[in-house]
Amino acid sequence: MRRIFLALGVSVLLSACGSAVKLDGAAGVEDKTGTAVSKTGTDGTGASKTDVKPVDASGATKDGMTPNGPRIVYFDYDSYVIKPEFQAVIDANARIIKSDKARKVMIEGHTDERGGREYNLALGQRRSEAVRRALALLGVPDSQVEAVSFGKEKPAAVGSDESAWSRNRRAEISYR
Repeated sequence: MRRIFLALGVSVLLSACGSAVKLDGAAGVEDKTGTAVSKTGTDGTGASKTDVKPVDASGATKDGMTPNGPRIVYFDYDSYVIKPEFQAVIDANARIIKSDKARKVMIEGHTDERGGREYNLALGQRRSEAVRRALALLGVPDSQVEAVSFGKEKPAAVGSDESAWSRNRRAEISYR
């Protein structure tokens, strides 16, 4: 009896993985195999003309600001107080976020490996919330910012010394 139910279950799963969609002759689907590209363009110069626009990989916003600058705020042990030396990081990111109302950011709070899982998740959340509040004080709408905690789950540096721990106690501003 078990074998019958097992065979039935496997056949149901396999049939669910199949697709009834036929791609032959479907609208909007082209066969690109064997397509040649012409060397001469329509202007006779040998350059091909295309409607494809180059991709701007610099991450520049409309006003030329980029989110490629510093995006990490480091914290002291067992603290979620933003140190004065990281105010410039928050100011620069606030300007970038405010320049584009459609831009969304996630602030990821992290801790070092010391402490329990629940404690570190809570501390990471307090760190991300501290950065979110600092951005809000500079005029960044809450609708553009999400604060999350990873606790000790995603270390930036591996090790059990102060050098590694200090790099792991951070909040990262991640652009979406």
